[in-house]
Amino acid sequence: MRTKLPVCLFLLALAMTVPSSAGIIFSIGIAPPPLPIYEQTVCPRDGYVWTPGFWAYSDDGGYFWVPGTWVLAPEPGLLWTPGWWGWDGVFFVFHEGYWGRLVGFYGGIDYGFGYGGIGYDGGYWRNGAFFYNRSVNNVVNVTNIYNKTVIVNTTVRNVSYNGGAGGITARPTAVEDAAARERHIPPVAVQQQHVERASTNRQLFESVNHGRPQVAATARPGEFSGRVVQARSAGPSYRSAQERSAVAQPTSPNRGATPNTGTNAIHPRDLPPAELSAPRSGNAKVDRKYQQEQAKLAARQEQERQSLQRNQDQEHQRLEQHKASAAEMQRVEQRHQQQTQQLTQKHAQEQQRIQRPGR
Repeated sequence: MRTKLPVCLFLLALAMTVPSSAGIIFSIGIAPPPLPIYEQTVCPRDGYVWTPGFWAYSDDGGYFWVPGTWVLAPEPGLLWTPGWWGWDGVFFVFHEGYWGRLVGFYGGIDYGFGYGGIGYDGGYWRNGAFFYNRSVNNVVNVTNIYNKTVIVNTTVRNVSYNGGAGGITARPTAVEDAAARERHIPPVAVQQQHVERASTNRQLFESVNHGRPQVAATARPGEFSGRVVQARSAGPSYRSAQERSAVAQPTSPNRGATPNTGTNAIHPRDLPPAELSAPRSGNAKVDRKYQQEQAKLAARQEQERQSLQRNQDQEHQRLEQHKASAAEMQRVEQRHQQQTQQLTQKHAQEQQRIQRPGR
């Protein structure tokens, strides 16, 4: 009988990250630090939307802070849904943010400045112009402003992830589910460059700043000097990376509440998290290579699950728009179940092809 170990143990042991397609970026086995306490920089001018700071992960140093910044919306009418970390039952996964007409689910994380965990209270679009709520935004150089009080939930302030020990327990609302099925635009080029530049600044790594980054917010993407804001302090619940652990919740926010083996799963989100077998060859070098192969395979398979889920969600959206009949919906669900089962079988065969040391 084979011994099973969760993927997070391999990823934690290897201290590695796995890049992926849009939607999921990294998967690791250490909880991200709490959000630091910082102020917002002044909005540069009309049309810019605030994108809150977040912790990213690098295999060269661990977690690093990506400063909050103002970003020119790619087109009028679009709002930013922040990315978020979530415990997936076996590891922590970062879900990439996106631009869309509606603000979707971002883990229930209270990023502040209008992103209180559900929706966005920092502003809205009207007739091609963005109106800013000055009660949560630092706006002195813009034309359209209003004032609306936003209540802050202090019980979850600075918690940076969903699920797991100490994480937010929020689940997507009906509106957030609808937003997930709408047209999205991924982070624009300046946002991607902003993250890349942050990853090269050692002062932004938790190992150096201990949860209190020197540059917590910037006026524009990629500007890490001049008009910047330093964090006032680390989050109140801050602990070192060595003290943080990943403990699973009974369910995860981005999967179904009741995982199954895949034989009756209709959609990829209904599938259980992947598990990997432990090597027992006694040869550390051979075992490490096997662990790396298993971790890479698990990450690629998770990408394929997410890709199929997005395609199925888009098909659901088209059916809803065309008011499809119940019979047509049933046919589509049957096809989705076949697609999911085929993907499950493919993944099982791929796992079998990787020869386990010591067999």
